[in-house]
Parts: sequence; structure tokens; C-alpha cells
Amino acid sequence: QVQFVESGGGLVQPGGSLRLSCAASGFALDYYAIGWFRQVPGKEREAVSCSSHSDASTYYADSVKGRFTISRDNAKSTVYLQMDSLKPEDTAVYYCAANLMRSRCQTGPPVQHEYAYWGQGTQVTVSS
Repeated sequence: QVQFVESGGGLVQPGGSLRLSCAASGFALDYYAIGWFRQVPGKEREAVSCSSHSDASTYYADSVKGRFTISRDNAKSTVYLQMDSLKPEDTAVYYCAANLMRSRCQTGPPVQHEYAYWGQGTQVTVSS
């Protein structure tokens, strides 16, 4: 059974940092692009970042570019999202998922319907 589990969220002050982890079981990350997404209640889920299978190419939303860094450890079946200089507007539930149609991220925002195995999410709250 394939399962993606997000962790690492929490409450942090503006300007602080968090590192989210996305651990996959029953699934080999090696061949797929993995995306991070976030959602605020009442709003549509938005793409945050994407990591290609070889980590060769990545995507970042303009709102997080320069502050967030995505990385992966295929041997551990885990993808990370390092979030620095956090802002209150980064508050959301963060999800990871696998793109079953592509091994490389697109240059534009990830197409969400291409993604599967969504986890339960991890809450990130940025507040003083």
C-alpha cells in the first residue's frame, strides 16, 4: 500500500524556519517528480514546489522563491521542504504528492490532477 506522510509542521514566528518531510512507503520516489502544495481553508490548493526525479530541475512558486528549498533523498524515500524567512501568509496545511505522469517538473506550476498519493498534510502556522 502506497502512503505519503508529511511531518515537520508547527508554530513558528515570522522570520523563522521549518523543515517539512514527506516520507513515502510502498513507493519508489526515484522515477517521479514530487510536489509540495499548500491549502488555506476556503481557498484552492496551490502548488509550492516540485522536485524532479534526479533533483536536476525544480519549480518554486514566485511567493516562496528564494526562501524555500526542496530536496530529496531517494534512498530514504523522503522529500524535504526547507522553509526559511517564513511569513504569516505561508500559514497553511502543506501536502506532498507524486506525479505519476512525469519524472521531471514542468517549468510552470505543477498540474495537480497529475498528482496522486496525497498525504494527510502538516499544519504550518506563522504567527507572533
